[in-house]
Amino acid sequence: MPWSAPFDDPIPLPDGRQIVTLRDAATYITKLPKAEHDAPEWQHAMEALILVAEKGGPAMFARIGVMRALNRHVEPVFDPSRKSTHWGKRKLKRDQ
Repeated sequence: MPWSAPFDDPIPLPDGRQIVTLRDAATYITKLPKAEHDAPEWQHAMEALILVAEKGGPAMFARIGVMRALNRHVEPVFDPSRKSTHWGKRKLKRDQ
């Protein structure tokens, strides 16, 4: 797969721009400050990009790597109001 191959969906960046191709992602990673560039998440993302571009793997692997690196400081929050049970409340023998 060539470096000019596009991702299935563009990757939105925090500054409003988008990463469209594998080359765009590689350029973005190489222009990061050294301290951030050396983070393990970015190293894994670059490794995935190289594997996809040179070995012809699915572009989704590279996209996942870049997305994980971009969102490495975001902590998922559980929202219990979104969880709904399909069976309702249990009725115990002692409550009848």
